[in-house]
Amino acid sequence: MNAISSTLERRALSLGSANAIDYALQFLLPMVLTRTLDPHSFGQYRLLWLAVATLMMIAPMCMPSSLYYFLPRSDRPTQRIYINQALVFVGIAGVISAWALSLWNPLLPGKLRELSEGHGAVVPAFVMLWVFAQTLDILPTADERVGWQARAVVSLSALRAVALSAAAGLTHDLYAVFWTLLAFAAVKAGLLVYYVARHHGLGLPLARRDHFKAQVKQAAPFALSGALHGVRSQGDQWIAAAMFTVPMFASFSIATVLAPLVQIFRASVNNVFLPSMSRLQSNGDTKGMLALNSRANAMVALLVYPMLAFAFVFAEQVITLVYTSTYLDAVPVLRLYIVGLVAFVIELNSILLLLKEGAFSARLNAATLVASVLLSYWGATHFGLAGAAIGSLVVVWVERLVLLRRIARLTGERLGALQDWRRIGAMLVAAMSAAAIAHLATTGWTLAPLSMLAAGAFVMGLAYPAALFVVGQGSLVSGFFHSLAASEPAA
Repeated sequence: MNAISSTLERRALSLGSANAIDYALQFLLPMVLTRTLDPHSFGQYRLLWLAVATLMMIAPMCMPSSLYYFLPRSDRPTQRIYINQALVFVGIAGVISAWALSLWNPLLPGKLRELSEGHGAVVPAFVMLWVFAQTLDILPTADERVGWQARAVVSLSALRAVALSAAAGLTHDLYAVFWTLLAFAAVKAGLLVYYVARHHGLGLPLARRDHFKAQVKQAAPFALSGALHGVRSQGDQWIAAAMFTVPMFASFSIATVLAPLVQIFRASVNNVFLPSMSRLQSNGDTKGMLALNSRANAMVALLVYPMLAFAFVFAEQVITLVYTSTYLDAVPVLRLYIVGLVAFVIELNSILLLLKEGAFSARLNAATLVASVLLSYWGATHFGLAGAAIGSLVVVWVERLVLLRRIARLTGERLGALQDWRRIGAMLVAAMSAAAIAHLATTGWTLAPLSMLAAGAFVMGLAYPAALFVVGQGSLVSGFFHSLAASEPAA
């Protein structure tokens, strides 16, 4: 088990490094967009991505994600059937998604209708290709070709950042930015087709009734659960978009920027661990499956908790540097989200997937969706823009507690044995302490945002490893650098 875990950790670090580069490039992209587009255009850009992200939670119905379950358990001819079925499904989902964001949709909300009216067919065409192409973010990892996935992530991220920056910088026109997005989506879709042809071959049958039925049966409960969870996680943004102006929504959406960072680390680690977890569970080794999940979550916490703590302390400087002082309304919203993301680090959906608990997950997400929307609406009406984040903050903590209790009951394990709570808590304390030291060390300094962030990062980079030793987790530091040195190359 230790040898398996070490190999998976090296793979996770390889993919995690690639995804971290992707996040950094997409995080820095707004430095160009906020300085080349007016606030209303930038707000429309963020609104498009909100709509696309919501559709991505619903339309694919977890068919690409089901490949994590089926590919490790199937021979090569059967793998191709499951892949073909997933591609056909997301192709149809892309067409439906394109219609949903087009003027042909009579129920299209006013601000989205304004977006489509101003930019013609480019918006639905982009959405159609983007939904289809996102299978590329899953398939190579499900195949356990982590090096290929890492190369693709870095290459595509660099292309996207450079192309969008050039389009915005040269034209100052949102329409040109949207056309660039369409071209990028076409490139990504083409790369997906190339990958399938190269590693699995293109050919018939596109589907088989029994295989399709099994794939849909596996994916459907999690599709419903994922849709409810996605709408819930974005419900506060839709409330902000509906209740406030487009520029104010832009500020609010900026505050959600750290959620993708946490998701990147979670996905990079857990998606690498998931095929092995699937094999262990299929062989009846539930304890081994839970141990891998616990180890994966501890690995994510080690990397993410110091970043969250740093962002909480230096939120004003981060927003000013990346998005300009025009969007400082995002600071209190960002800090509220960080409190929720502390719990979000604990990933449990992979366990529910393997235990086939999609129906329970769907019921839970339906209940929390209602609670989250009501809380966010109440917060927005009573506390303004920042109050719209209250729903997500409260619900993410409640959801983790409910899921842990459910998994404990199904597996017969104690709640305290599901995760390495002592280690995770120690890492959180170490991160908070290091951030506090960095804040105290830079208090009273009059520096530009970049210089302040650099100084704070330097202090925290020294303080966090030291704090880990103080809380009895010094072995994590040496273990991390050992795994990093031994990680698989991305090439």
